[in-house]
Amino acid sequence: MDRVSIDFDEIIDRRGTNAVAAEGYRTYLFGEVGDEVTLPCADDEVIPMWVADMALASPAVAIDAMRARLDHPVLGYTANYDVELFGAFGRWCDRRYGWSPAPEHCRPADGVVPALYDLTELMLEPGDKVLTLTPAYGHFRGAPERHGHELVTSALVRGPSGWEVDLEDFARKVADPRQKLFSLCHPHNPVGRAWRPDELRAMADLCFEHDVRIISDEIHCDLLRVGLEHTPLQKLYPDSDRIVTAMSASKTFNLAGLRLAEVVIPDDELRARWDERVFPILNPLSHAATVAVFDHGDPWWTALRSHLDANFSLLAERLDELVPDARFGIPEATYLAWVDLSSVFAPGSDIARAIAEGSGVLVEGERLFIADAEGHVRINLACPRATLADALERMAPVLSGR
Repeated sequence: MDRVSIDFDEIIDRRGTNAVAAEGYRTYLFGEVGDEVTLPCADDEVIPMWVADMALASPAVAIDAMRARLDHPVLGYTANYDVELFGAFGRWCDRRYGWSPAPEHCRPADGVVPALYDLTELMLEPGDKVLTLTPAYGHFRGAPERHGHELVTSALVRGPSGWEVDLEDFARKVADPRQKLFSLCHPHNPVGRAWRPDELRAMADLCFEHDVRIISDEIHCDLLRVGLEHTPLQKLYPDSDRIVTAMSASKTFNLAGLRLAEVVIPDDELRARWDERVFPILNPLSHAATVAVFDHGDPWWTALRSHLDANFSLLAERLDELVPDARFGIPEATYLAWVDLSSVFAPGSDIARAIAEGSGVLVEGERLFIADAEGHVRINLACPRATLADALERMAPVLSGR
């Protein structure tokens, strides 16, 4: 596949596909008041820029691989018996990061979020606490709460160059004897930081000093701005078995509906517990598509990053015109913009609802994030340029107060 054949400006109608982005937003975004939200357009005319999948066609190599798999007409129980999946995953990691996870340490999962829930259960004992950086996406709270563990948060702070870890606060909280697990979002969702090696070492060294293990959720690791590079946490500690890494092709190649992730578990005992706990059956189409994009998706990925960079530039330009007091910096990673609109809306406002009711554009508001999210919205920019331009025009009167 060459770059010419990749069209990120094609507008694709997702109606009738049971797409969460287009058809499942009322309860998810607005909770119990979802049915009371009155939009200025029909439901099929809203612009969904909230849930973290793309309004872009998945790579042709993934579609072709699934079609080829369908040439064999038996879609029965499928498991990972050969070297294809983890071989392709390892080759991708080696090309992208100079890091090759040991295949014997790798396990498939139904997704990074299910893996987070399973790992939290497997790695902790009753009374243990979990630490994470905030603001954070909701499942970092859901996983410990599901299993009866207290979540402790350490708020990110705005430094001269953007969001930073408050290491004094982090060190104080990780030193709690009941603190046993650090859930790291790397790169961070929603602020979009791609943590530098020195930042990773500072956090990990404190964790290891206090016998705290780490789950490193690296699902957004391929989605850095052009010119920036991701460093897997495990790469910095190649001999450590205190880190579990979770990655997936799902965000990178818009395959979230296929529900397949790769979990790297160096600890032999934990891996054995995982094998007892997690059913190893795979979707055969997910397997085929994932192998294909890891081995042949590089041109699509390269084009995607340039497209996302241009979308972020457009958003920054228009926000500067519409809301000069808004606080927004183009993130180092993800396709998600984290925008501070506290200068536009009164404290306590449901900003996502106000934008939806005023423009028909759906974004995520602070209620979907853990702590320290007041006055912010998260906007998904993985869409055609024309869709983003249309959304910004619709939002302009709401954001500018006209």
